[in-house]
This record gives sequence, C-alpha cells and structure tokens, in this order.
Amino acid sequence: MKPIHPKRVRDLVDGVLLLDKPVGLSSNDALIKTKRFMNAKKAGHTGTLDPFATGLLPLCFGEATKFSQDLLEADKTYDTTVHLGITTNTGDTEGEAIATKEVNVTREQIDAVLPQFRGPIMQVPPMYSALKRDGKAYYEYAREGITLEREARPVTIHKLEFISYEAPFLKLSVTCSKGTYIRVLGEDIGNALGCGAHLNALRRTQVGALTMDGMVTLEQIGAHPAPVELLAPVDALLSSFPAVELTPELAKRFLQGQRLALGKEALTLPSELGRVRVYHDGKLLGTANLQEYQILAPERLIATAHT
Repeated sequence: MKPIHPKRVRDLVDGVLLLDKPVGLSSNDALIKTKRFMNAKKAGHTGTLDPFATGLLPLCFGEATKFSQDLLEADKTYDTTVHLGITTNTGDTEGEAIATKEVNVTREQIDAVLPQFRGPIMQVPPMYSALKRDGKAYYEYAREGITLEREARPVTIHKLEFISYEAPFLKLSVTCSKGTYIRVLGEDIGNALGCGAHLNALRRTQVGALTMDGMVTLEQIGAHPAPVELLAPVDALLSSFPAVELTPELAKRFLQGQRLALGKEALTLPSELGRVRVYHDGKLLGTANLQEYQILAPERLIATAHT
C-alpha cells in the first residue's frame, strides 16, 4: 500500500498582492506559485497577461476575490515595443514569422498614423486568444490551422503616446479599456504604416487605480520570511470609491444584508450617489450602492468582518 500523506492545511489569507509577472510564465502559473508561497486557501488573478508579457498582475486572496471583477472591468496601461517589418502568426514574439517587409518608416509617418488609433475604435480579436466559440478557445482552432471569422468589437484607446523610435523598434505607451488586445493594436499600426508588425515586448504598468508602487517579484516573495506581510489590504482594490463610515448598529444591520436609510446616522457620508466602500471602526465591511434619499444598498460583504 502507498503511504497516506496528510492533506496540506491552507491558511485563510485576505489581501491583494501586486506581482511583477516575469516573462515566460502564464498568469495562472504565476498565481499557483504565489499561492503556494502564501500557503493560501483561496486566490485568483484579475485578468491575464500573455506569457511573453511582464508587469503588474494583481492577485487577490480570500475576501479580496469578491472584488476582483472590478479590476477585470478597469482600464489598463502598458508600455510596449512594436517590431515593425515582421508579422507573426500570434502577433507577438512567441509566434512564427509569416511575412517580412522592408522598414522605411519615418517619425513623421508614425505621428500621422497614431491619431487614427486613439479614442473609440473597432478591433478584431486575434485567433491566438482565449475567446471561445462552441466551447472551444480560438487558440485551439489556430493550432489546428483553422482560421475563423471574428466580428470586430468596440474598444477605447484612452491614451496612445509615442516614447521612442529606432527602426525597426517603435516604443509606445497605451491606456485602454477592457477587452483591448495590444498585440492587435501593434499589428494594426504596422499595417497602417505599410510594413506590418508584431509585439516585441509588453509591460503592464497600471490596472485601474493600482500602479507599480509596491510591486514585488516571485523571487522577493519566495525569499521573504513571512510572505503574507507583502499583501496590501482588501480595500486597496476599492480606493477609487468614496467611503461610508457606519455606527455599530448600522454596521450590524449592513452585514445582515439590510438596506439602510442612513439619514444623519452615518458617521461619514459622501455627497455623490453610486458605489461606495463601507466601514465600521476603520474595518472594511464591503461595498454598496448609495442611492437617492441616502439609501445604502449592500452589494458585496466581507464575511470576516466583525462589529
């Protein structure tokens, strides 16, 4: 008989880790490694980075996973290097070159082309993506040599700034809406310049209100004597929301999922309606919607909150 090994007991860990994802590692593999370092019971990431990409990958642990959807919906900022003149089948360095053209592109031509990619644009998702059709990911079809028709989707490029150009490498900074493929943006810019392109490098620098401040590497996590100390609090995900501070009685009712008519009973109350983060005695209780007539409607609650 094989020896029976006791099941590893995982810890209840709550918080947010700003990981500097290394090149060559999938987002899920990075999450698994970090979760193991933390010995955490529950964890999730907030939107994938391609294996060739690096930079900010917020990882949510425990109660923070309840709010990860907000980061999936958030705008993202990237620094990217577009390699002009070579087109690959994946749109990045991981693919095979399928076309090569001479690069005779000037700075003036780049300045003339970039404005057409700013603001609302339509973008065709790449075949090498995790989007699915009939329960099967596009990249699985692509690996079988099958190309499917894809409908263009609306995305918004909030910022597209020139950083530098040393032919054939064009460096750009991009802030975009959810669902934007920077690989496709790079290819489309290359096509507009008449030479084709693929992404040589991609680094994410911001997700919503989260920046690279406090970002740590896998090596730093593994070397830390108490990795949990590297976690930011759960409300690091909610810093863009106004705060509401409740009295003990209101806090108790809020955690029971009751809608509250606040009136003058709230200790602090923002002037604008909409999503808010809710506290009692400095502890996060969850999120809510502040509605007309100062009605507070609970949204997501922190299970470990105590009043």
